[in-house]
Amino acid sequence: MSSQDPHISDHDRPTIRQLDDSAINRIAAGEVVERPASAVKELVENAIDAGAHRITIEIADGGKTLIRVTDDGCGMTSRDLPLALSRHATSKIDGTDLLNIHTFGFRGEALPSLGAVGRLTITSRAAGHDAAQIRVAGGKMEPVRPAALRAGTIVELADLFYATPARLKFMRTDRAESQAIGDVVKRLAMAEPSVGFTLRDVSGGGEGRVTFRADPLTGDLFDALHGRLASVLGREFAENALKIDATREGIRLFGYAALPTYSRGAAVAQFLFVNSRPVKDKMLTGALRGAYFDFLSRDRHPAAALFIDCDPTLVDVNVHPAKSEVRFRDPGLARGLIVSALRHALAEAGHRASTTVAGATLGAMRPEAPTANGAARVYQMDRPSLGARNLSYAAQAPGQPQEMSVPAPPAAAPGFAEFQHEYSGRLTDPLADTEAPGQMSDAPEPTAPGAEHLPLGAARGQVHENYIIAQTADGMVIVDQHAAHERLVYEKLKQQMAENGVAAQALLIPEIVELGSNDCARILAQAEELKKFGLGLEAFGGNAVAVRETPAILGEVNAEAMVKDILDELDDQGESQLVQARLEAILSRVACHGSVRSGRRMRGEEMNALLREMEATPHSGQCNHGRPTYVELKLADIERLFGRS
Repeated sequence: MSSQDPHISDHDRPTIRQLDDSAINRIAAGEVVERPASAVKELVENAIDAGAHRITIEIADGGKTLIRVTDDGCGMTSRDLPLALSRHATSKIDGTDLLNIHTFGFRGEALPSLGAVGRLTITSRAAGHDAAQIRVAGGKMEPVRPAALRAGTIVELADLFYATPARLKFMRTDRAESQAIGDVVKRLAMAEPSVGFTLRDVSGGGEGRVTFRADPLTGDLFDALHGRLASVLGREFAENALKIDATREGIRLFGYAALPTYSRGAAVAQFLFVNSRPVKDKMLTGALRGAYFDFLSRDRHPAAALFIDCDPTLVDVNVHPAKSEVRFRDPGLARGLIVSALRHALAEAGHRASTTVAGATLGAMRPEAPTANGAARVYQMDRPSLGARNLSYAAQAPGQPQEMSVPAPPAAAPGFAEFQHEYSGRLTDPLADTEAPGQMSDAPEPTAPGAEHLPLGAARGQVHENYIIAQTADGMVIVDQHAAHERLVYEKLKQQMAENGVAAQALLIPEIVELGSNDCARILAQAEELKKFGLGLEAFGGNAVAVRETPAILGEVNAEAMVKDILDELDDQGESQLVQARLEAILSRVACHGSVRSGRRMRGEEMNALLREMEATPHSGQCNHGRPTYVELKLADIERLFGRS
């Protein structure tokens, strides 16, 4: 039984028809307006392009039934309103140069697309003109009418996708759509610190509730950006973020990137902007991941808000109707700038670790449970007897070198005489075999004067043969001796490898790897870079490459599997760090076996030497897997634990 081809009509040939404007707008809406968050993005970007200083977004039922955007921008006249709802009508470009884009919008598709799939009402007033209003529903436009408005523009979109009900079936829950709208508004708020944003959920009517608010900020670029990031991403991110500011060949990178110890379990705190436009670019996110790959394990992700500013002619933003993808004229330049700037900032951070580590430590220290009636227990000492008071006063008086075995008058008591000499707070002294484990030693501690005022302070003890306790000027530091020393050894090994190069092992019989023509060209284009890490490749004729050398430190290597893994990484990220990652993984394991082991008792001078070396070594605040090597507790926090504040 034969079936008719659905692409062949009954006529001799298909008929070419001109689609009407309504159908064209609905098709465009499928590209521009994917969900309510897409509509919010387009409307808020229009408000920013209009020079607004304050923007209010109101939504109902996740934006499905109502989206209202109010701004105090330049507004439009009654003559402008019908033109604004026409396809490809815009005030942002004149069409002569599509590469020199300085605004968010420029395609002229958003408003007619929204009017084609929903009920759109625009009320606007320009300076020196009367306010006017226009409505369009399902692509049918009504005449312009007078309205009441002081200034700016109000765009109200009701019943989104009512004209295309099939699209409603693909909408998610109200909560999910509201969250997507919140993410869009927050990204735009980060891009424009000088603009105030208010997001209000008015589901059910009334004033609703404010779900996000960011007031406009003034002042220096970095001060304003830091304040906006603190309000959007939270105070913890702002406290643990490093300032980034670098320029290379006309491209400037600035923003903030978090310390490795302030990492996330998913890539949910990575925000990238190109000329203030929020983008999701695989190349840029790959560069961000590459900058941190030596500091985080594979299941952890960095947090950052990075902005790239460049001449608009160096980047194409007209890749996709949603304008969320960009294409750089020189992608390698942008990627290299991100990697080098972030690595430089991380190196300058030195031994610094995130403050959240201390917060988590304090959170794990729970106070005693309250009493049965819910009140905290109050400790009241019994009134001491006369003899007990005399003994107490004697212990506190300036001492005399006499024994305290028999009660004595205060004047004859030794008091603090035994504490007048400097003594060690270490729990054990491995050199004193006569001391019992856990007994304190009174040998002088080899600590330089004023060491407490150094960043990691002066060592005062070692507990469980793994953790060093150090005293600082305003608190204390707990150091994981094995993790800290592992990082120090690892950095030394990396430095030696960078200075001396990677030893290559020549293969007795080169391994021939057959590839596709495109893959062969791409892997040979990376041959010089791979040569630096001991992997020698050369063309073998046709679509084959010959692997003649492999890194000696890796031992026996499956060259074919390595080459194909490198190609997969090139496809995914545009650059491969596979060989470097494997080499540094070996160095990490060597550092682990060559570092101070847990369970080893350390002398005071060893502990202090470790602290001083940590202060002088970049990245020593986290181990090779991104975990913190030390925790700093402020004295005020410690006193709060004991109810002394």
